[in-house]
Amino acid sequence: MKLIYCLMAAALLGFNAHAQDNDNKEKKTTTIKIGPDGLTINDKKIEEKPDKDFEIEASIVDIGINSIIDNTDYNSVAAKAFLQVPQGLQNENLFSMRTGKSWNVNVYPVMAKLKVLKTKRQKIYLSTGIGLQMYNFRYTKNISYRNETVPMVVMDTIGFSKNKIGLTYLAVPLQFTFKTKLADKAWLVYGVGMTGGYRIASWNKQISAERGKQKNRDEFNFNNFNACVTGEIGLDNYFRLFASYQVTPLHSTGLDQRPFTIGLRFGGI
Repeated sequence: MKLIYCLMAAALLGFNAHAQDNDNKEKKTTTIKIGPDGLTINDKKIEEKPDKDFEIEASIVDIGINSIIDNTDYNSVAAKAFLQVPQGLQNENLFSMRTGKSWNVNVYPVMAKLKVLKTKRQKIYLSTGIGLQMYNFRYTKNISYRNETVPMVVMDTIGFSKNKIGLTYLAVPLQFTFKTKLADKAWLVYGVGMTGGYRIASWNKQISAERGKQKNRDEFNFNNFNACVTGEIGLDNYFRLFASYQVTPLHSTGLDQRPFTIGLRFGGI
């Protein structure tokens, strides 16, 4: 967790520095001199930075709310083998989530961008980088992921005040970003892309009066690799919204669940 917080702090600091640079483009420097001719005040505009063909700069932090698109065939043999719960619970309602507490956080401390096109009213960039993609799924029911002899999901005998699955992927994004000039100093920014990730951690965290706080790290039948399609839209230097849909199943076998996220993006190309 300390590593995650450090990456988020670094990304946010990079974003703030980038935003200040953009603000500086609109400011003037004021020079005050005292000499033989008295007091003189000179204003000089700060020159804009040249838009290079290739740069390593913008940091990105995404914070969004998770949901699951469930395509599972709950009548299949694989699903029934994985779900060791009463038959009446073997359906998508078993995985109902506390939506307001199920979060996705993506942190990309360093991004590289390549300028593809630049005109007076249109800019296009291709960007990539490396970072962390993190999911938290908070469940309303007392389900537990187990990996004893084989991976399975069971219905626990006690109630949990917190019951969640967490996953962290080492992720590489690839995105096209478009900027269209709407008015003076106002650019519409929008983009599409993909991310590919490798799972580096997964855990089940539960809190109950009977057992206290428990955190169990394991594979739990989750896929090692994931791929997501992503998109963003907003006003450059003001706000950005992002969305992400995982096109690969979350689990290796049994379930066909695919995370969908929408939220705010801080920073960007």
